[in-house]
Amino acid sequence: MRDLSAFRRIVIKIGSATLVDAKTGELRTKWLDSLAADIKGLTTNKTEILVVSSGAISLGRYRINLPSGSLKLEENQAAAAVGQIALAQAWTSSLAKHDLIAGQILLTRADTEERRRYLNARATISTLLGFDAIPIINENDTIATAEIRYGDNDRLAARVATMISADCLVLLSDIDGLYTAPPGKNPDAIHIPVVERLTPQIEAMAGNAGTENARGGMTTKIEAAKIATAAGTTMVIANGRDLHPLQNILDGGKCTWFTARSTPVTARKRWISGQLQIGGQIVVDAGAIGALKKGKSLLPAGIRSVSGSFKRGDLVSICGPDSEEIARGLTAYDREDAVKIAGRNSREIEAILGYSGRTELIHRDDLVMNDDQVDTADHLVTN
Repeated sequence: MRDLSAFRRIVIKIGSATLVDAKTGELRTKWLDSLAADIKGLTTNKTEILVVSSGAISLGRYRINLPSGSLKLEENQAAAAVGQIALAQAWTSSLAKHDLIAGQILLTRADTEERRRYLNARATISTLLGFDAIPIINENDTIATAEIRYGDNDRLAARVATMISADCLVLLSDIDGLYTAPPGKNPDAIHIPVVERLTPQIEAMAGNAGTENARGGMTTKIEAAKIATAAGTTMVIANGRDLHPLQNILDGGKCTWFTARSTPVTARKRWISGQLQIGGQIVVDAGAIGALKKGKSLLPAGIRSVSGSFKRGDLVSICGPDSEEIARGLTAYDREDAVKIAGRNSREIEAILGYSGRTELIHRDDLVMNDDQVDTADHLVTN
């Protein structure tokens, strides 16, 4: 049995049916307070927590008296506008009872797929975690169009987990894991406690069942497992309806674990090393080479020259004074700005560029040395 407290960074996804009472449309405040207590217990153990929370549309539709059943696009967006405020207030209140700070982040699919927006979102989330805040993430349904569907937050949670290199993703739902058949329809369905590898047979077990407030069903959870485990993130599906759902997992409650094939950092480096298109070249001095070999980030001070045409987030080749490639990495600056700060101290970046950028040109998590033991023949895409 896996131990949640052993993970360094956990993304928790809460479904609408778990958070909102389907009959009254009211928030399950007592349940949310119990979850906040569980989160506090994990943060005390130095675990970083992010939350992907559904429920905005479900909360909003009742507050503006929208009818049950399908809604028009503009009604969905109006419900989200009202519900996002209510949802943020609820999370702020529950976490504050345990001296925890909530920070709201609204994303769309493009924020996790377009490189520049992806980097900005990741930087914001990382900064919040650095301040010991709990990021509360939801899809920005007030402006989204095709993305509006309640089950989408399963995949969003998986994308967030890979973006932030979380080593565990917890999907709290109204079911306690994966079964060989939908348990509500088949009394002989068998619960599966561990999925070592996602196969066509496992995918066939998912079905398409879902409640009115949570239409994703098991299918989107299996799709989330594909995204997460390929990026080195272990995933678990557990029943979140009872109080203290995370503590229930810690206590050995029934759930389904999907094991990852590697760690998030290893998977990310494998993906970087497997990329074929290189946008430019960075030549560094001997001091920078020594720092990189010790696992350090690449700072502007160690750069001798910059060539090529690349944008922030593109892959570049890092070479020594003899032009021999020693590493590859994802740059935090466009080529034009990289040229301006090359050879300069990081403290000078703001004065040179007119804005306060990243301290490093390439962060160590975005860099792979050529002698790293990474299998490029089977690279994994992490976003």
